[in-house]
Amino acid sequence: MKPIYKRVLIKISGEGLTGEEGFGISAPAVRKVAEQIKEIYDAGTEVCLVVGGGNIFRGVQEASKGLKRTVGDYIGMMATVMNAVYMQNVMEDMGMPVRVMSGLEIPQVCESYRYRRAQRHLEKKRIVIFAGGTGNPFFTTDTGAVLRASEMDCDVLMKSTQVDGVYEDDPRKNPKARKFDEISYNEVIERRLGIMDLTAIAMARENKLPIVVFSQHEKGALAKVIAGKGNFSVIK
Repeated sequence: MKPIYKRVLIKISGEGLTGEEGFGISAPAVRKVAEQIKEIYDAGTEVCLVVGGGNIFRGVQEASKGLKRTVGDYIGMMATVMNAVYMQNVMEDMGMPVRVMSGLEIPQVCESYRYRRAQRHLEKKRIVIFAGGTGNPFFTTDTGAVLRASEMDCDVLMKSTQVDGVYEDDPRKNPKARKFDEISYNEVIERRLGIMDLTAIAMARENKLPIVVFSQHEKGALAKVIAGKGNFSVIK
């Protein structure tokens, strides 16, 4: 299947890297994600990634238990770096050239994010994993993903989730929930559909960045969506 996008940013949730336990990092789960990425990379698509950290730590939830939100967010950002470095290792073992760039300064572990250097990596056909969020608390990895996708001039942001698109309600709880094949940024915000945080949606709208929402569990889903096929929803 021929890709219809030249450059994409894929947002993968931390939960997508877990096994049956529902927490931590699962080697088979990470390899499964990496195999899908390799398929589109080999087809010629330039790839950026943002990986969440919810499989290790959730700053907002811990903040509700008394931890300061700022502290919780920084711990969460460090969790994304852990996931990114693990994924980098797996992807490199599969023959892909990968660089991790962090919004937090951790030079012993990965490169610090620099706009021009990131662009150069992509021009050299390297995959770039953006970790550490924006480097600032109070911003989610969804917002960080939209920011990096906009900076890197990506054609689209691919949002990998637990379901195959945007629904009016959680289809896992409400089987009768209606799915949107296409929906506007404004309607997502007005309905508060929760597919991404509102700041991320508003930023995508401002930068005219389409968001494609698809299921990370469907076999070969990423290659299908990159080719404009399969099950997904588009926010634009």
